[in-house]
Amino acid sequence: MNEILRTGFQDRLKASAEAKKALLAAFKPKPSVPAAELSSRAEARAAELVRVREDRAEAKAARKQAAADAIESARLSDEAQAAAALDAKRGERKERKALTKAEQKAKRDARYAARKARA
Repeated sequence: MNEILRTGFQDRLKASAEAKKALLAAFKPKPSVPAAELSSRAEARAAELVRVREDRAEAKAARKQAAADAIESARLSDEAQAAAALDAKRGERKERKALTKAEQKAKRDARYAARKARA
């Protein structure tokens, strides 16, 4: 085959060296250009993380406020029930006092009438 191409020994060595250089060049690290998309993706991911954290914080604050409102509502309801019970108790006491006064007046009138009847 060498005779057909009429290549000499030096030509073959030169071709072999060039082939080796080409193989070695394939394994050498190529200079890479930093991708602009990578940094923008990282920034977008960081912004999304901040937004998610803010949303969660707002949801947590809303839950806390709802719990505090429920507690306050229960407290006001209990106070209203206690006030209503106290008003009912006072009303009953006033009725008893009114009946007692009426009974006392009736007894007094009966004694007065009995005294008038004796005289």
